[in-house]
Amino acid sequence: MRSLGESKAQSRSYRRLFLIFVGRRGDALDIQSWGNRSPDNQAIAGLRGQRYLSGLFFVWQAAMTSFKNDKNTRTTGRPTLNEVARLAGVSPITASRALRGISSVATELAEKVRQAAADLNYVVNPAARALASAQSHSVVVLVPSLSNLLFIDTLEAIHAVLRPKGFEVLIGNFHYSRDEEEDLLRNYMAYQPRGLLLTGFDRSESSRLMIESSNVPCVYMMELDAGAGLNCVGFSQLQAGETAAHHLIGSGRKHLAYIGAQLDQRTLLRGEGYRRALQEKGLYNPDLEVLTPRPSSVGLGGELFLQLIAAHPQVDAIFFGNDDLAHGALLEAARFGIKIPEQIAILGFNDLPSSEFMVPRLSSIRTPREAIGRRAAEQMLTLMAGNQVANPVQDMGFELMVRESS
Repeated sequence: MRSLGESKAQSRSYRRLFLIFVGRRGDALDIQSWGNRSPDNQAIAGLRGQRYLSGLFFVWQAAMTSFKNDKNTRTTGRPTLNEVARLAGVSPITASRALRGISSVATELAEKVRQAAADLNYVVNPAARALASAQSHSVVVLVPSLSNLLFIDTLEAIHAVLRPKGFEVLIGNFHYSRDEEEDLLRNYMAYQPRGLLLTGFDRSESSRLMIESSNVPCVYMMELDAGAGLNCVGFSQLQAGETAAHHLIGSGRKHLAYIGAQLDQRTLLRGEGYRRALQEKGLYNPDLEVLTPRPSSVGLGGELFLQLIAAHPQVDAIFFGNDDLAHGALLEAARFGIKIPEQIAILGFNDLPSSEFMVPRLSSIRTPREAIGRRAAEQMLTLMAGNQVANPVQDMGFELMVRESS
């Protein structure tokens, strides 16, 4: 049986959510004044009403889920947060904070709560949590790939910043596809995330409109755009490409090539910076630029390397858009007895952990992936607290790592 106090508290939760979705939108759902509106205004108000009713229906579903899950476990078979709190000897608020990993909860109490949750086989209900606080505690992070360590470092840093503050990190991999990113955004938005951490600026128009209309704080990673009025943390891809060209030109190379795969916006920007620097020195040859939309990999790097030098044996330097491509080139060069860097200088990008252990050791441009994740998460905490970021465009820079291959 539910006590009178529990029933009143549940009723207050329902009323609060109803006011959020309907009470503030009275103009859209004001039936009494409907007849006094012009036909055009009726149509506009009707569309608004449909939109708000959709939101209300979502909250109703969450409320019903919470109501069911809050019943006694003898009826539903599912333990509740209140039961976890009673078993641990703490308040429900403390139990909730402990399970969210908030660092302000004493270690001893947090351990008691976790043990109680384990003993009861308790699983957090996100819908109930959103119902209780009128907002979720999740931050969505969308990255284009999880196939190598490139974005793993960034995700680890984001998690290390947000998790101690009680936020769950929801990760989506859109495989360098605008359509997949749009689908992920649409699905995650239904969970009312507190924030969005997105990779780069290249996305569909529908995704842009979805982000703008949501009013959810957003931070963009890996790229910079000082003129867009957005919060972003990254580095200049153009300057990185220029730096690669200047390094190879400085070593006396005359026939410089660029090999890029995947062809996301950042790969193209690096290639553009490289091209500009070569054009300034009169060294640009469009035939020595190899671009493919195929996914970047070690195998592809070796394949494209062999194709390039077979067609253009005069090539004496190659900048690869990613380290894994450069790794493949080094392996094929060793297989066919091509001397690196005596015959061909090779430079990679991102400086993956294995690059300094290649034979010869790979020169590369090191990108601050961990620092970008950490700073982006810190910006997000500031925005979710309702504050403005003092420096919304943060250039984390990059570093040229000169080793044996160039």
